[in-house]
Amino acid sequence: MTRITGWTGKVGVCLLLAAMAVLAAAIYCATVGAEEKAPAIDWNYAQRLMQKSRGGETLTPEEQSYLDRAKEERRKGGGPGGAQPPGPPPQPKPSTGLVPLDQMTAEDKYKDEDGGLYGGGRNVPSPGHQQAAGKELAKVVPLDAAGKPAAGGKIVLVSIGMSNTTQEFSKFKELADRDPAKSPAVVIVDGAQGGQDAIRWTDESDRSPWSVLDQRLQAAGVTAAQVEAAWVKHARIGPSRYGDYPKHADELRGHWLTSLHLAKKRFPNLRVAYLSSRLYAGYAATALNPEPYAYESAFAVRRLILDQAKGDAALNWDASKGDAVAPLLLWGPYLWADGTTPRKSDGLTWVREDLAGDGTHPSPTSGREKVATLLLKFLKGDPNARGWFCR
Repeated sequence: MTRITGWTGKVGVCLLLAAMAVLAAAIYCATVGAEEKAPAIDWNYAQRLMQKSRGGETLTPEEQSYLDRAKEERRKGGGPGGAQPPGPPPQPKPSTGLVPLDQMTAEDKYKDEDGGLYGGGRNVPSPGHQQAAGKELAKVVPLDAAGKPAAGGKIVLVSIGMSNTTQEFSKFKELADRDPAKSPAVVIVDGAQGGQDAIRWTDESDRSPWSVLDQRLQAAGVTAAQVEAAWVKHARIGPSRYGDYPKHADELRGHWLTSLHLAKKRFPNLRVAYLSSRLYAGYAATALNPEPYAYESAFAVRRLILDQAKGDAALNWDASKGDAVAPLLLWGPYLWADGTTPRKSDGLTWVREDLAGDGTHPSPTSGREKVATLLLKFLKGDPNARGWFCR
């Protein structure tokens, strides 16, 4: 009897171990299967859900679950392009010690980059590019709905970009529309949109920011054929994930280039795009777009403009030299100054009150007003812009 009990006990132990192994295998397979079945986040779809939620619409349980998963993935450092987790939150500061690009000379260097908005210490286009700009902008005239020159036609100026851009441009529109110097033929349409960073503007689907811009043109009573000028200001969310300079600037340049191609495709009469880089971000309290990335974004802008001036076919604007795949590129207002340190060219500063709570977006009062005033001053004073913008 003892031998039988012992044998039975051993069998029982073996059966129990086998059952536990089967259960463990089942749990493992279920877990792995769930991971394998979980699809990768569609960030464009997640962005649409975010906009829907912010707009006051109620998400379905499935949509809310998807958005929550995307937020958690983003919190862990995930995102478009296999991004790596961002670094620790920046420490807000009133000054960085960096020198504004328009204050740097040809001999000054920042990570092997010389100074000047147009390189070589120059803050104006080279003579050749200046001459080309004069000829191209002389073609900016009032157009009818079909894009043909017409008395009583319109010159449409649009904005393209992210949250900062729309906040600043909407204030600019308010100031410009009541400025007696603005030509009555100029119609200003804010096409920039919150949450739409540079990569979003490389998408041409029906739910892309371009579609929203089309709707805003229609609401303003103008057409895509009447768009002749644009103010473009892009940035990337969490640029630190793309690496130190020049990696993150190369990433930004690539998306900016694609957006300019799409702009020219959608607006065949687009003659000029005025480009601006980020304003001061030393007060940033998050990794959204802090320093030195805001400062370094100016070099991505400059490279696009200089590459076009050198004849890069990917940026050709002159139909006499082949397919015109981009508008003429020029600097708009340069917005960066080193915090509370006055900029030598005009005394521009950025104090904490000029930025919103996150230290990244312009404050609803002084911050937006500063950018809007700089843009209006630029369009009224620039030799190539005032000819079409002013009466």
